[in-house]
Amino acid sequence: MGTPEIALSVRSLVEYVYSSGSLESGFRSAAALAEGTRIHQHIQRQYKEGDSKEVYLKTEIPYEELIFRIDGRCDGLLTAGDGTVTVEEIKSTAGPVDQLAEGKEVHWAQALMYAYMLSLERGLPSVQIKLTYVQRGGEQQRSLYRTASAEELAEFAMQTVAGYVRYARLMVRHSAERDGSIRELAFPFPAYRQGQRHFAAAVYKSIAEGVNLFAQAPTGIGKTMSTLFPAVKALGEGKAGGLFYLTAKTVNRLAAQDALRLLLRSGLRLHAITITAKEKACFREEGLCSNDFCPFAEGYYDRVNAAVLDMLEHETLMTQETIAGYARKHEVCPFEFSLDAAYACDAVICDYNYIYDPRISLKRLAEERKRRTVLLVDEAHNLVDRGREMYSASLTKAPFLALQRRYKTANKGLSGAAKAVNGWFIALRKSCGEEGKGEWREYPEELPALLEAFALEAEQELVAPSSAPPEGEEEEAGLLDTYYAVLGVQRTFKTYDERYVTYAEVRGGDVYFKLFNLDPSHLLQQMGKGFRSQILFSATLTPLSYYREMIGAGEADYSLSVPSPFHPEQWQVSVIPVSTRYRDRGDSLLPLSDALKGMTERKGNYLVFFPSYAYLRSVFEVFTEKYPQVRTIVQSTGMKEHEREEFLAAFSPDNAETLLGFAVLGGIFAEGVDLPGDRLNGVMIVGVGLPQVGLEREILRQYFQEQGKNGFDYAYVYPGMCKVLQAGGRLIRSETDSGTIVLADDRFLRQPYMQLLPEEWSRYHRLM
Repeated sequence: MGTPEIALSVRSLVEYVYSSGSLESGFRSAAALAEGTRIHQHIQRQYKEGDSKEVYLKTEIPYEELIFRIDGRCDGLLTAGDGTVTVEEIKSTAGPVDQLAEGKEVHWAQALMYAYMLSLERGLPSVQIKLTYVQRGGEQQRSLYRTASAEELAEFAMQTVAGYVRYARLMVRHSAERDGSIRELAFPFPAYRQGQRHFAAAVYKSIAEGVNLFAQAPTGIGKTMSTLFPAVKALGEGKAGGLFYLTAKTVNRLAAQDALRLLLRSGLRLHAITITAKEKACFREEGLCSNDFCPFAEGYYDRVNAAVLDMLEHETLMTQETIAGYARKHEVCPFEFSLDAAYACDAVICDYNYIYDPRISLKRLAEERKRRTVLLVDEAHNLVDRGREMYSASLTKAPFLALQRRYKTANKGLSGAAKAVNGWFIALRKSCGEEGKGEWREYPEELPALLEAFALEAEQELVAPSSAPPEGEEEEAGLLDTYYAVLGVQRTFKTYDERYVTYAEVRGGDVYFKLFNLDPSHLLQQMGKGFRSQILFSATLTPLSYYREMIGAGEADYSLSVPSPFHPEQWQVSVIPVSTRYRDRGDSLLPLSDALKGMTERKGNYLVFFPSYAYLRSVFEVFTEKYPQVRTIVQSTGMKEHEREEFLAAFSPDNAETLLGFAVLGGIFAEGVDLPGDRLNGVMIVGVGLPQVGLEREILRQYFQEQGKNGFDYAYVYPGMCKVLQAGGRLIRSETDSGTIVLADDRFLRQPYMQLLPEEWSRYHRLM
C-alpha cells in the first residue's frame, strides 16, 4: 500500500486549523454570500496589466507518513515594476474596516498558504502578502501588508499541516477500516424480496456509470435498504466518495437510520450522521441565535475541532441524541456541530434542502468531493412541490410599516428604507383593483433597488444596533426575519425567468407579494448538477414521465418501474361511487359512515383518510353518533411528537377491539408510516386527493395549459393521486400482509384516475 494522500483545499485546511472565536449571527454569513462575489470583482477590476486574478495554485507537502495535496485559487497576484510579487486575499466584512486593524488569523493563514505555494512554484526568495477588507454595502476599504521569506513560509506551511494531522490520521485509519468492512459486508437479510435485487442492481449500475436513476418501486419492497446497500458497496469499491440520504419527513430519516444500524450490526464500519433542523436541535427554548445570547455559540470555534474528533473516534451512527450528548460535553452549538461533523462523514441523512435549497445547502462541500458523492432521494415525488417552495419567495407589507415606525427616530436611514418599500406596497395594493389580486409575468423593475437599500440599512442595524429595542429580543428578531425574507426575494430575482410568475393578494389589511416558481425542474437540475449520481425513488412516481419532467431528468438518465412483489389476492379493493366533491359532501356523510361500519365489521385496525380536517370532523361526528361502539382516534392539527407516537402506538396487533383512525390525506400518517401485519387491516381513502382550488393552483393549471400540457392533470390530478397511492401504501408492507382498501369516490371509476391506480388495485369490485 502506498503513502496515504490527503487532498484538501487551502480554505478547508486553514479554517480547520486557525478558525477561532464565536459563531457569528446568521445574517452576517447570508450577507457575505450575497455580496462576496461582487466585492471581489470590484477590487479585481482595479488590477493593472500584468496582474492576475483567481490564480490556481497547488502543492504537495509530505508530513511523516502522509502526503498532503493542497490546492486553491488565490484572489490576486500583483506584480510591481521591480518584479516584486504580492499575493492578495480579499475579504468582505459587515462591520467597519477600522475594527480589523490586525486582520483575522484565519484570513492571514489563507494568504500565507498561497504565498508559500507561489514561492515554491516560482522559486521566489520572499513574497509580499496583502490582506484587503471591504465593508459590505459601503465604500470603506483597508489593506494590511506583510512580507515573508521562503523559509518563513515553509515553516508556516509545516506548522499548519501539523495542526491538521491528527484529524487526517483518523480519516486515513477510518477509510481503511470502512473499505475493508464493506468488502466483507453481505446483504443483511436471508434473501432479497421479489424485485428487490433488480432494484439494487439498477442503483449500483447507475452509481458506477455516474448517471441518475428515476425508480418507482412499490411500498413494502424495502426501498431504503435497496438503495443504501448498493450505494455503500459502491463507496467501498471507490466508485463513490460519500452519500447523502435525502428525505422530506422525519419518519423517513428514522427508517434510513434503522437500515444503517442494521448494516453496522452486520459488520459495517461507517461514519453516518443525521442533520436535524436548527429549531429542533437547539438547546435554547427561545432567544436570538448569537454568541451574545447563547453560551454554546460563544467561543464555538475554539472547541469544535476537539468535539468532532471525540465523536468520530467513538461513534459510527450519529443521531440527534448522540450529537446532543457530545455538544453538551464540549459546549458547542449542536446544529453547527452537526454541520461541521457532516463534512467528515461517509453518509449524511438530512432534508432535501441541504442539497437543493440555495438558502440552506452545504456550501462548503468541496467540488472534488461533490463529484464523487451520491444522492439517494427518498419519496422523490415530494421534490416537485418542495422545489417550488424552495425557489419561490414572498414578502408582506406589514413588517415594513412596523419597522418604518419603530426606527423613525432611532435609525432614520433604516426607517426611510422601510418607508420606501412600504410605499411600493401601497402602490401595489392599488394596482390589485377591486378583486384584491394581481398577476404578472415579470417582477416590478423598481423593487430590487428598494430591497437592496433596505437590506444594507438593516444589516448595519443588526451589526451595530442604534438603540436597545423596547421589547428586547423580539424587536430585533422582527428586523432579522424581515431581513431574511428580503434576502430570499433578492436571491430569487437572480433565477427569475419564464418559469416564474409574480402575483399579489390583498389579505385583510395586509398585502402579500410572491415570486412564484411554476416549474422547479431547471433549478432542481442545476442544484443536483455536479454530483456523481442521483437515485430518485418513490412508490408513487406515477406517471413517471411527469415526475421526470418536473424534477429535471436528462436524456441519459435511467428509469425503472419495479413490479409489486405481492399477490393481488393480498388486497381486497372496493370502490364506493359516492361524490365527495365539495358541493356534495353533506350528502356523503351518512353513506361514508355506513361504509366505514361495513369495513370495520371484521375485528382489526383501520385507517380512513380525508381530503381536509373539516370533512374528517363532519364524518367523524356522524359516525360516532350512529356507531358509538366502535373505538376511534382522530388526527388533529399541529400534533406534537409524543401525540403522533401515541396515535401510531394505538394500532397494536393485539387490540381487544376494533380501532378506526381518522386522518388526512397527505398528512403525517398518510406517508412513510409503517404498520405491518395486524397493526393495520384496512384503509379507506375518501376522494381523489385533488389540491384545494386556489390562486396558485389555478396559476399552475393555466401555465401548463399554455405549455401544451393538460393543465388540470399537472396542477390537480397527478399531485392528488400521489396522495391516494401513498395512503393506500400503508396497508401491505410484507409478503404475509393482507387487507382491505376502499376507494370512496365515483371518479375512481373514470379516467384519468382509473389508469393511475396500481395494477394490484385493478381487480376492484363496486359497492352500492
